Amino acid sequence: MVKAKQINVNNLPISILDINEDDYFCLTHMTKNQQEGSKIIEKWLTNKNTIEFLGVWEQLNNPNFNSHEFGGIMSEAGTNRFYLSVKQWVERTKAMGITARTGKYGGTYAHKDIAFNFGLYISPLFNLLLIKEFQRLKEIENNQYGLEWNVKRILSKANYHIQTDAINNYIIPTLNYSQKKEWIYADEADLLNIVLFGCTAKQWRDANPERSLNGENIRDIASINELTILSNIESLNSTLIKNNVDKKNRFKILLETVQEQRRTLDNIDFIKSMK
Repeated sequence: MVKAKQINVNNLPISILDINEDDYFCLTHMTKNQQEGSKIIEKWLTNKNTIEFLGVWEQLNNPNFNSHEFGGIMSEAGTNRFYLSVKQWVERTKAMGITARTGKYGGTYAHKDIAFNFGLYISPLFNLLLIKEFQRLKEIENNQYGLEWNVKRILSKANYHIQTDAINNYIIPTLNYSQKKEWIYADEADLLNIVLFGCTAKQWRDANPERSLNGENIRDIASINELTILSNIESLNSTLIKNNVDKKNRFKILLETVQEQRRTLDNIDFIKSMK
């Protein structure tokens, strides 16, 4: 599914599509204030320096790029009769850095690297403003994801205290071994780690010694979705403990809960859900 964002450069709205987890700028929108309109895209694409840039980009990023066909296009470029459309470029070379789309988000789109090259072709000032607005967009996105991550991390810690209180009140008294407290807490925490991450905290530390020495733990590297699920299953585990559900059945219930919630949350964009 294609996701659309938008930036404004001198009051000019420019759409950015998320295509294969990369940002693609609408070149058509970038030409709205240009006297030549979208025809400037054709002029830019016919320029030999542009073709060379596109070819190098594709060779670095596209394993399916037809370098032989690219060589033929380069030999044709610069002649008076030479013409190259986006469609021809894509069909002849199997390029992926630039594409023409129809429908709701119709227009010519290019990977951000290529879009900045096109922006420079329009004007250095326009390109600098374009880069600045894009950087601002990424900062906003990073701050929002960071805030969401911290909120979920705090919730996770709060629920961990709820869970350990339940262990203290409902499990330790029946064992009557106060020296076993830390082992029980770690065991319950690892029950959740195994259910969610597939390994214990110690196994993660052993596999990530440098990060462990820096004070990180398995929950610090969790995604937003994982922290959401962790928060939920910690609370659920606390309830199950209070209801005297044995560990084997708790593991089964928690695992089913994780699988169900993961399927649901993987289809949700948290940033959009906060707007």
